[in-house]
Amino acid sequence: MTGASGFALGPALLFCPADRPERYAKAAERSDAVILDLEDAVAASSKEDARSALAASTLDPERTIVRVNPVSSADFALDIAAIAQTSYRYLMVPKAESSGQMQVLAASGAHFRVIALCESAAGVLASAEIAAEPNVVALMWGAEDLVVSLGGTASRFADGRYRPLAVHARSQVLLAAGANGKAAVDTVYFNIPDTAGLEVEASDARASGFVATACIHPSQVAVIRAAYRPGDHEVAYARDVLAAAAGERGVFSFRGQMVDNPVLRNAEQTLRRAAPEE
Repeated sequence: MTGASGFALGPALLFCPADRPERYAKAAERSDAVILDLEDAVAASSKEDARSALAASTLDPERTIVRVNPVSSADFALDIAAIAQTSYRYLMVPKAESSGQMQVLAASGAHFRVIALCESAAGVLASAEIAAEPNVVALMWGAEDLVVSLGGTASRFADGRYRPLAVHARSQVLLAAGANGKAAVDTVYFNIPDTAGLEVEASDARASGFVATACIHPSQVAVIRAAYRPGDHEVAYARDVLAAAAGERGVFSFRGQMVDNPVLRNAEQTLRRAAPEE
């Protein structure tokens, strides 16, 4: 599935600790794209080992994303130096908070395709200006880091629903991405055994306009893929309404409903999502 920016990774993006090279191939095999994580998943004492493992790896660069440490950290320049030894050019930048950070990457000359992770109050508020940078191909948001940045304690209620703050941030990042013709990636679902909850959230992500959902366990991949895959009835309707449109000019009625350009665009998107499965 391809987003407005040409972002074609997804729908299931699986995180893998960069200091566990024995897991790289399996993570890549089980997902639509693997995120080799140099940041949160790696202890400070293991950062150098993780960079060495990354530099020695040979995964498909078109299905591999590297999450670096924040631009403001001492590890950032070391991460970029390690990635320069590889063919990987999809870069996930955590704690993204300004367009200037994206410009720092552009000035490196490495032509990185950046997925900016907006996970602080400053990052969410700056998401539109971040998305406007030419090297940014997608935005992602993070609920837990956002709440921590505000001094809060939980992004969800006890029943699993997001608090209004998180709903607002998710929507703002999605709108910022869409307004700039960039893709949006939904955040991870931490309750691994709760596949029903993940299915609901991933289905909502797809219906809202996200092109992918990140995940932290291989068991979540199939759930996310199924949630993003159009059902047979959706595919059949899309084909039928597009066929009917071929003989019409402007707005028309189809099966008792008004059909205009947004309906036809949605039908086209449905067929694009379904294409890999056909």
